[in-house]
Amino acid sequence: MTRARADASLLLVALIWGTTFVAQKVANAHVGPIFFVALRFLAAAAFLLPFALWEARRASMPLVRADWNAAAGIGGCLCAGCWIQQTGLQTTSATNAGFLTSAYLVVVPLLAWVISGRRPRLPVLIAGLVAIGGAWLLGGGGGWAQWSRGDLIILAGDVFWALHITLIAHYQGMAARPIWLSLVQCAITGIVSLPVALLWQPATAAAIGAALPAIVFAGIFSSGVAFTLQIVAQRQTPPAEAALIMSLESVFAAAAGALLLNERLGLLESLGAVLIFAGIALVELSPLRLEARRRRAGPGTL
Repeated sequence: MTRARADASLLLVALIWGTTFVAQKVANAHVGPIFFVALRFLAAAAFLLPFALWEARRASMPLVRADWNAAAGIGGCLCAGCWIQQTGLQTTSATNAGFLTSAYLVVVPLLAWVISGRRPRLPVLIAGLVAIGGAWLLGGGGGWAQWSRGDLIILAGDVFWALHITLIAHYQGMAARPIWLSLVQCAITGIVSLPVALLWQPATAAAIGAALPAIVFAGIFSSGVAFTLQIVAQRQTPPAEAALIMSLESVFAAAAGALLLNERLGLLESLGAVLIFAGIALVELSPLRLEARRRRAGPGTL
């Protein structure tokens, strides 16, 4: 996969994740947040299993203990992030949830620097500041006093989303088994969530039936397809740049919330969306300018 295709894949991931905030919000009206997470990721694991078996038959290298340990850590981050996000959605809008979740783009470059020793490029840092400013406007541009309890809960989960993105980039040894990694992280999240949900947030068959469309959409598309695409694409796109592109989920969440849930998208929010696009354009144009400069300098030039 080329860098251009990887970035396009991450854009698709952002689109799927952004629209899934609506499904998550709808599901909260019928089942508890942890119960929804459990069913969503068990559905994703069931969807991914045959593809992972197909991938295993084609794999040239066996998995080692370090791979399983890394996958467990990544799955743990996914589980924690989903619990926090879904719980926060009980008391905030899909638009605000998308904005606050995308705030992980500020944390990812710092974590990548600490974990991998890879200092983020200056254009990436500038683009991140532009995009987070846009995300703030997209969320209404309000101060702390205007934020709800759900807003603050979702903001707290950004550490786990940032860790999830950074660890996927760090453990490149698993790059040949992206479907396996996606299956493991979904299975961990579903299996850990289910007993907690059954104990603390039991649901009736009627409630599960009402939430079923949201469970299927979030399970297959957001969890099964999008998380796998993220793993594949991050083989080519560095974590800070990947976080910037995926932060577009806030724009798609706002658009989906406005269209499907009648959530307001005013002038400030629209300006915020434009700033997010500007930040992503900045980080995308920088590698293209560097490549063009190298071509003009001729072969053999660093």
